[in-house]
Amino acid sequence: MITVRQILKNKGNQVHSVTPSMTVQEALKVMSDKEIGAVLVMEGEKIKGIFSERDYARRTTLEGCVDLYPVDKLMTRTLIYAGMDQSVEECMGMMTDKHIRHLPVVENGKLAGLISIGDIVKALITDQEGKIKDMEDYIEGRGYGR
Repeated sequence: MITVRQILKNKGNQVHSVTPSMTVQEALKVMSDKEIGAVLVMEGEKIKGIFSERDYARRTTLEGCVDLYPVDKLMTRTLIYAGMDQSVEECMGMMTDKHIRHLPVVENGKLAGLISIGDIVKALITDQEGKIKDMEDYIEGRGYGR
């Protein structure tokens, strides 16, 4: 079972964030520069929300030009969190059930990282590839295990 801890060990725990008062345009610039789909909205160490490409696309469609709005006007405020020892299957279930693509990771009440659906899928594929390799080795008599 692969855990969030293992994903962050491989991926790293760097989280890109913006402040609630930054403009949508500034947040989009951070996302573009870092080639990411979402940023956490933070005041100091406190997570206030998340701002994603999806938030921008939906709000722009509904409200028109929002580029100079503060991020806190468009961000998603209700967040679902993952713990370090949760399995990728649990995370995928939460993401699927809530129709979300990003999960902030919290350990001991503090932000420990951010994982995306892409991170989950990559971990599941890597795990499956390992299992397939083990089965091929076993079937071909090369022993079991890596």
